[in-house]
This record gives sequence, C-alpha cells and structure tokens, in this order.
Amino acid sequence: MRSLLTLSLCLFTINCLAAQSTVNYGALPSSSMNGNLQIVVAIPAGTNKKVEYDYISNTFPVDIKDGEERVINFLPYPGNYGFIPSTMMERSRGGDGDALDVLVLSQHLPVRTLVEVIPIAVLHLIDNGEVDSKIIAVPFNRIHQVVKATSYSQLHSKYPNVQRLIELWFTFYKGADVMEFIGWGNEVSARAEIEKWLVIN
Repeated sequence: MRSLLTLSLCLFTINCLAAQSTVNYGALPSSSMNGNLQIVVAIPAGTNKKVEYDYISNTFPVDIKDGEERVINFLPYPGNYGFIPSTMMERSRGGDGDALDVLVLSQHLPVRTLVEVIPIAVLHLIDNGEVDSKIIAVPFNRIHQVVKATSYSQLHSKYPNVQRLIELWFTFYKGADVMEFIGWGNEVSARAEIEKWLVIN
C-alpha cells in the first residue's frame, strides 16, 4: 500500500511539473473536470518560507520583506498552504486583495501541485482590519488523506487537537496581537465562503 501511495504521488508530481510551464495557475477554474474543488499548493507542509504566487510572471517566488526572503519565525506550516484559483477577496468587500487561502491536511506536496480537495471547515480571522479566512480541506483522494474527516463535525469530534493546533498556529504565526481569531465555520460555511469570492469569468 505504501509503495502504491509513493508511486501515485510521484506520477502526480511528474505530471504537475511537466505542465507547470504552460499552466496559468491564477486563471484555472476552481472546480476540476470531475466537479471537485481544486487548489494550488504554494507552500508545502513542513516548510517556513513564505511563497507567494505571482500572477504576472506565473511563478512562485519567496516573498521579499525589507530586502530579505520572508521566513515564518514560528513552527513550520502544519499543512500544504495554497489558494483556490479563480477566487479573489476584493478589498472593496473587506477582503485582503488575494485569492482565498486554503490549508490542505495531507503529506508534503510540492509547490505548484494542483490537487482536488474536500473543504471541511473555514477559519475566520482578521488580519490588520481585513478579512482573512482560511479554508481547511483534505484531499479528495482517500489514499492521500492523513486526517480521516470529511466534515467539520468529524474534524471536531475525531481530531479536536488538530483543530486547536490549526487555530493556534494561524493566530500566532505572525506574532502576538496581529491576527484576530473570529471563529470556525463548518463545511457549508466553507462552501459559502468560496462562492462569495469566486471570480466570474
């Protein structure tokens, strides 16, 4: 089973790397051909460098702050961090001006990986007065799921410490008194948050 998982991840990564030069990640649809939510990984689980997708150059450079590469001076990202393509949290509506963020609870996935996911929760935060919600998701493919929860109630009942860890991480990873925790929403709220920020092409 482990070798099958390794082979599956390798083939998936090879396909993603082969296509990366021609893919406009920001313009991809938010749903796959199978009708599942798809996300783009920008920061692999277990890393600390703050990578941002550049819509103009279609690249994933490390964010620069005060002339230096931005590194999160905290614990590494507890999941694969990325964005939902074809979404934009417009500042005119209280958003932060970026695509909707998502944290995928799975093993380490490379930058640029496009993966189908199941949104199971939404973490509502305020960052410097701007709405900064985070969609929490698991891979749609059960082989890649490390947290066996496909709804908020399952996450809350089966993995309460995972939920608490995510809340604490996002509340304090930028330092004290920067991020304000507002609350959690279930999978229905997560879907509504995604719909709210979808860009109509």
